[in-house]
Amino acid sequence: MEHMGIEPGRLQFSWISSAESTKFVKVVKEVTETIKSLGPRKHFIKTEAKVA
Repeated sequence: MEHMGIEPGRLQFSWISSAESTKFVKVVKEVTETIKSLGPRKHFIKTEAKVA
């Protein structure tokens, strides 16, 4: 995914059954903490055009 501009850790997959609500909550919290620790994306942040 890095060759497409997606930083490691920003894309995660998990198989969770509809009967596993506690696992869902745990996975969401873990993913949220990981993403917050990575900080904002730097590759696709809009900036104002520099005029010469």
